[in-house]
Amino acid sequence: MHCVKKVTDDLYWIGGSDRRLALFENVYPIPRGVSYNSYVLLDEKTVLLDTVDASISGLFFENLEYVLDGRTLDYLIVNHMEPDHCAIIGDVVRRYPDVKLVCNAKTVPMLKQFFDFPVEDRTVIVKEMDTLCTGKHTFAFVMAPMVHWPEAMVSYDTVDKILFSADGFGTFGAINGNLFADEVNFERDWLDDARRYFINIVGKYGVQVQNLLKKAATLEIKMICPLHGPIWRENLGWFIEKYDTWSSYKPEDQAVMIAYASIYGNTENAAEILASKLADKGVKNIAMYDVSVTDPSVIVSESFRCSHLVFAAPSYNGGIFTKMETVLSELKAHSLQNRTVAIMENGTWAPVAGKQMREIFAGMKNIELLEEGVTIRSAVKEAQEASLEALAEKITSSLT
Repeated sequence: MHCVKKVTDDLYWIGGSDRRLALFENVYPIPRGVSYNSYVLLDEKTVLLDTVDASISGLFFENLEYVLDGRTLDYLIVNHMEPDHCAIIGDVVRRYPDVKLVCNAKTVPMLKQFFDFPVEDRTVIVKEMDTLCTGKHTFAFVMAPMVHWPEAMVSYDTVDKILFSADGFGTFGAINGNLFADEVNFERDWLDDARRYFINIVGKYGVQVQNLLKKAATLEIKMICPLHGPIWRENLGWFIEKYDTWSSYKPEDQAVMIAYASIYGNTENAAEILASKLADKGVKNIAMYDVSVTDPSVIVSESFRCSHLVFAAPSYNGGIFTKMETVLSELKAHSLQNRTVAIMENGTWAPVAGKQMREIFAGMKNIELLEEGVTIRSAVKEAQEASLEALAEKITSSLT
């Protein structure tokens, strides 16, 4: 039985959701699942915009056959070659042997790497702002290299003013019947997942996202159809502004996040004392995470959200506690910048974590490393009271 949603009079969503998948890209936890969006336009020519992950291929083909209702498939627009969107292109070609694949030149070698069918025989190569007329509708194509693969592009329906945004403007989370962002409380229920999706998947490529946003600003966009998550038809500016903030590495909130690693609870105690002192000084909405139980993707996302970051860790095997080292490596890989950072360390006989953590942040762009820090010898003592107080005061004063 098909599961199809009507987007406009002649545009249909034929995607699906996977609530069983535990890790997106086998890395990022997705407790709310994920959707794979695919769209069909019924014009004089029929157009499929991207496919889906192999995990929902059965549902996808039921939906596609239902919408086509006996018609053949004329075009498949390939906006992005990642397997969660292209895995079943080979099956589409076998079922619809006359279909033409609309893509850019960088897509062709990837098609050959993933599939065995003769690629050149069926490709329509498009360049920046080339157009494809399908009858009533005309598509224009905008290249989006490294958002977040080199071949990525977006497609713009010049008639209905719809942007098919590939991985842009997507989010983790399964579709629960409500296909449109205005049908859910997006800010309450989806924003954290949207941020975590963007920062971890695309965040490293902020410059490239900024370039795409500048191109998009020249288009009249009435609807955004991403490859993951709800479709946007209202309040587009609010979500676009979030993307502008995230991709320019600006803090979303003037807020403090404390991420700590603790083996026996002593470093955690120091982090708790600091948080309490910050609260006493009027700092609100402090976020705290134990890096041993919180997935790095959450801490990376929160580090992009907050303006002030505190990292507390014990020394371990002559270095940084392993879970914290992983987090810091991820932050560097995702090009974190423009933040105020404070360091706390613990060590029973040779504390070295603080020095090594500072070296990591010193290699990042526009990081203000506070001179004020805290060194604990095994457990928090009265001797650390002054340094904890000084750090809390410095963070509080720099927030205003």
